[in-house]
Amino acid sequence: MIHVIATIDLAPGTREAFLAEFRKIIPDVRAEAGCIEYGPAIDAETGIPTQYRIGADRVMVMEKWASVDALKAHAVAPHVQAYRARVKDFVRSMELRVLSPA
Repeated sequence: MIHVIATIDLAPGTREAFLAEFRKIIPDVRAEAGCIEYGPAIDAETGIPTQYRIGADRVMVMEKWASVDALKAHAVAPHVQAYRARVKDFVRSMELRVLSPA
């Protein structure tokens, strides 16, 4: 199993439009072979003073995959390619972390 954290930096003020498109692909991604967990995350309102906030123009995608091969297949899936075309004007950059359980 691998853990994936994708940090997506968005054009100012586009987070809700981006999330609307993102939510459309969640069922298709969760149905992919090897997908264990897949969903977006934004800052939680906690009041914890040491919390690092990602900000209003950033989304983190938390994922778990059965294998690197499953993640690679996900990256080229037709529904993912179509989604990327729909959100290209919202996304400024993306940082991908692929991690193994320790």
